[in-house]
Amino acid sequence: MTFDDLEPRPLRGANLAALAREDLELYSTEELNERIDALQNEIERSRSAIASKAAKKSAADALFNFGR
Repeated sequence: MTFDDLEPRPLRGANLAALAREDLELYSTEELNERIDALQNEIERSRSAIASKAAKKSAADALFNFGR
């Protein structure tokens, strides 16, 4: 067991909430563009996860509704 195991996990969405509270005035335009790129990559990753979950649900529905 490591010390990391003893610390509580952050709540889901806590990092996103912290990101939304950041003061953007502290960033340069270059840093803001990098931030936008990183956020767009995260959006694409999220959309990919949604598509994957939808495909799995569709396959499960097809399997369990086969005889109906």
